[in-house]
Amino acid sequence: MSPRPTTMLDGDTVYRIVWLPGTDRLGGWCWCGASRESEDPVELWEWLLAHPEGHP
Repeated sequence: MSPRPTTMLDGDTVYRIVWLPGTDRLGGWCWCGASRESEDPVELWEWLLAHPEGHP
């Protein structure tokens, strides 16, 4: 996966989905640094919104 975006908002509640240039894929990042790729934005949002389970 490409590097985490650095020119956008940052913080303990920021979730991000971005287009990965040159592909048909999207990258999703949780504020904890976990990431995932998918072609389906709904799949990424479901993962992001469920991912915080287990965060300290």
